[in-house]
Amino acid sequence: MESRCENCIIRQFNSLRALSKEELIKVSNAKTSKKVKKGDALFLEGQKLDGVYCVRNGVSKLSKLSSNGKEQIVKLTSIGEIMGQRSVIAEDYTNLSATAINDMEVCFIPKEIITNTLNTNPYFSLEVLRHMAHDLKEADDVIVNMSQKTVKQRLAEALLYLKKNYGEDDNGFLQLSLSRDDYANIVGAATESLIRMISEFKKKGLLKTEGKKIGIVNECALKELVDGF
Repeated sequence: MESRCENCIIRQFNSLRALSKEELIKVSNAKTSKKVKKGDALFLEGQKLDGVYCVRNGVSKLSKLSSNGKEQIVKLTSIGEIMGQRSVIAEDYTNLSATAINDMEVCFIPKEIITNTLNTNPYFSLEVLRHMAHDLKEADDVIVNMSQKTVKQRLAEALLYLKKNYGEDDNGFLQLSLSRDDYANIVGAATESLIRMISEFKKKGLLKTEGKKIGIVNECALKELVDGF
């Protein structure tokens, strides 16, 4: 049985929490649920969206291609987050691509529902503005990190972020498993350089690896590296 928006606790994580029960029922009647396989795209950079995606389960990467075709991962989105708001509200083409890192469940909410509710519910409009302002702050942080921190600092920070936000498995490995290419595209490095850095961190006793999996061994040392010590 498909989940109803008015009964879904996930909305507490996003701007939909500002909607009344009657508005949630309208959203629920209009939305469609979709399963997305690992590696599949939800939308591509330069696409015109007819609605937004609310993440029910799974993780996606938001990325942008540079002029030379190099992918830069800007953000990871997970449960409760809404993707495509900026594009829909601005009536603009998407600035980023969204690709599933693991199997996902998302709800697609049509553009008309979003825009009509923005026009009639000021609390919802304010919540959307708050979330978009938060996204802008995150984008500012990415720019600062790319310009002021070394690649090693960015890798250490990314690993700590993954542990904090997605946790570890029973064996102490990061729960969210990323490819080496994805790590490289997060920190802005060539994949070969990224692999060498992971080996260096491992030799220094900061990390452990098992195939594709990475585990943090010395969290304090990684934090000190991020802080420049």
